[in-house]
Amino acid sequence: MIESRCGLLCSQCAYRETPGCPGCAKMEKPFWGDSCPVKSCCEGKGLGYCGQCGEFPCALLHRFAYEMEQSDQGERIRQCERWREAENGVQ
Repeated sequence: MIESRCGLLCSQCAYRETPGCPGCAKMEKPFWGDSCPVKSCCEGKGLGYCGQCGEFPCALLHRFAYEMEQSDQGERIRQCERWREAENGVQ
């Protein structure tokens, strides 16, 4: 179910095919750089994705969702909420 740490849907990402990205939940190091701060934060806290954090949505995730070049206008936050609801049996 969980495709990424931040809520991105890797199954819908153009990088899935080239360069063959399996998604950050399945790789040790991102192909695009030395690290991803969201991935590092989740893994450092032993979490599968941001929606499992007591600080969700934090300033870091908000910046990725709304302010960075890869912004998706908050869709990744909404996806984390959907994953959390599915985990908790909320329909």
